[in-house]
Amino acid sequence: MQLNLTRVDYLQVGLTSSHCVRVLPSSGAKAQQKVVVGDHDGLVQLFTMRKGEPQLGFRSDIEKLITRVELGGALGTVRDKIFVSSGNEVRGYTKKGKQFLGFDTNLTEEIRSMHISGSDLLVCGNHIYNHYHDCQDASYFLAPDKINDVISLPAEKMKALVPILACEDRLLRVMSGSDVLYSVELPSPPSSLQLFYNDGGEHGDQLLYGTSDGKIGLVQLGRGSAAHRWVYDGTTNTGHVTASHHGGVISMDHYDMTGDGVRDLLVGRDDGHIEVFSYEDGDESEPTLKFSLACNESVTSVQGAVVGNSGYDEIVASTYTGWVFGVTSEPMDRHISSESGIVHISQESKQKIQKLRYLLLISGCLNTGYCNTTATNMKSMNAKTPSFLDHLDVMTLNRSDASYLLSLEVQTAVDNVLLQSDVPIDLLDVEKNSAVVSYSTCDPESGNFLLATYRCQANTTRLEVRIRTIEGQYGTLQAYITPRLQPKCCQVRQYRIKPLSLHSRIHSFDPNRPYNILTLKGQFTLPEMHAWVVFCLPELPERTPAEEQAEFTFVSTFLDTQLQCIYRAGEAVFKVRNIISTISILKDVLNLRKQHVRLDISCEVSEDSVVHALHLLHPRLEAQLMLAKQVSLIDALRELGSHETDTSFLSPEYQHILDNADDLMAQYRKQPCHLERLYGMITDLYIDKFKFKGVNVKSRVPQLLEILDNYGSLDLQHLVNFFQC
Repeated sequence: MQLNLTRVDYLQVGLTSSHCVRVLPSSGAKAQQKVVVGDHDGLVQLFTMRKGEPQLGFRSDIEKLITRVELGGALGTVRDKIFVSSGNEVRGYTKKGKQFLGFDTNLTEEIRSMHISGSDLLVCGNHIYNHYHDCQDASYFLAPDKINDVISLPAEKMKALVPILACEDRLLRVMSGSDVLYSVELPSPPSSLQLFYNDGGEHGDQLLYGTSDGKIGLVQLGRGSAAHRWVYDGTTNTGHVTASHHGGVISMDHYDMTGDGVRDLLVGRDDGHIEVFSYEDGDESEPTLKFSLACNESVTSVQGAVVGNSGYDEIVASTYTGWVFGVTSEPMDRHISSESGIVHISQESKQKIQKLRYLLLISGCLNTGYCNTTATNMKSMNAKTPSFLDHLDVMTLNRSDASYLLSLEVQTAVDNVLLQSDVPIDLLDVEKNSAVVSYSTCDPESGNFLLATYRCQANTTRLEVRIRTIEGQYGTLQAYITPRLQPKCCQVRQYRIKPLSLHSRIHSFDPNRPYNILTLKGQFTLPEMHAWVVFCLPELPERTPAEEQAEFTFVSTFLDTQLQCIYRAGEAVFKVRNIISTISILKDVLNLRKQHVRLDISCEVSEDSVVHALHLLHPRLEAQLMLAKQVSLIDALRELGSHETDTSFLSPEYQHILDNADDLMAQYRKQPCHLERLYGMITDLYIDKFKFKGVNVKSRVPQLLEILDNYGSLDLQHLVNFFQC
């Protein structure tokens, strides 16, 4: 079924956090429902729609930033009680606005996520999880990494409370009291949790998770282990819509939007997309994408309901900048009819048009007055810089193409964004960007490798930039964000580029492959070594592990090679499977970071690891050389095709290039400098191999580059022989 949904704006509030909009249960089939929203200004508002206008039910001013809104009630009853978290407090309201609960949790961190199950309250800060039963402490847990979300399986079906924590270290932790019953490893850091079909499925043990890089997965949680049912990564064509983006999943819900009697999956992403998925095969296979809408702002909440008009299903959503709107199935032309070429508009629509004209007139007058006031203020000496603007920025590593996606969002329109880097990085194309980019000349000798300016169109509040780093090159990327405000102001954000920036966290290490070992011994403490490792590798918690020994495992997103770090006070061991350059980077960086600590450094290098690394690089090098060759022939073949109407005389290879020229060019543009990057990796591998033997082979690098330039007419064995001689 093809969905035809239209956006209708309801209300604008202050900035909103994730899961800060909830729809109260319906009083009848297809009856209009009430919506409650909490914002960063500390306002809790409940409203209903009447004749296209929001009617306020109640408003309460908490005067603190609201981080979460949840619904609750006694088990087995209607969940119509409103619970709001702000700071370290939780407040409860009836649907008429009467406050019945004011509970200070005494957490040392602000509440970031919350879940209500009957008389059980689950709250989480960045690292602390607390469970309260009837507002009394029941259990506590200090997580080793950041907690992104919390939920519990339905107590009615499970006959017990089963809390689940979604943690930044790519784990779901299933809790039993204050202990972790078991953990479930996920392909990416989980950002949002939702019960399957909103009730956990038939047995209540099925849980959906969304990740920061856009994946959606279903797991079935048993008593002592979990089973992965499916993972949807959005890389294939599904249903009627092509999922070509990978925005992080912020919010999920289930509601029957297609009218087939089966609840559909609603998803809100941080890149502004709202999606509807259907379960054509139940929970046996990944869902099918049926509808997608882009609203150009981070979506913080989605929920299915009937809000605008009775009888019309819709998705109620909110954005980071405070828009609350519906994506409704109601036809927008149902109040308009045409007879004999004359258009008739209902009285309700006439009133809306008249009001819109009035608002536009008022807006124009205000803008004129604002410009005049601004010009006057700029001339005075007392013009003040605007206060700090709230912003939302996320830098996420995408394992599929070994690149980082930097998302910047500000509460007001952005004029331009200037990127400056003191290390070499590549800027990749982002299809959704409407900003115009221009590059300035840089002087690498002065430590400035990139200076790029993105000029945004009017009313743009969000910008995405995709970058690719070079391992071994580390420093700082700075973003200077200039909003469209007077007087002019600018905010600076800094992002650390780490030495092993293209490594991603995993939880298993294969010891049966050849690996190289780097061992460090000296008078250092566990916090000191942890700080050194955090400096080198991404996706690690800043907090020092509570245990006496720390163990972390990583995988290279570029070559799929593994790195294992095991360290404690006085000793650290790094095992790298297959790639010797990683050991070299770690050794060099740790030598620089040791400061006044005396280190005894030893290395064990496996010859087999070098050959294995070349075999891993071979298919990538071959593919990039072939792509570069095909792209270089496109212009000549197109010119030939413009003179010849019949190109059947071309060889199949040339015909293929001519027929797929646009796709080849697009693929080449998405991977700029990719071939040079492979050349650099192979050159570093060659230099590092002999460096551990105490031999300087930089004078032989031109011979290596000559072999790589002629790689298409040679084979892998020539390269292997050169490394071994």
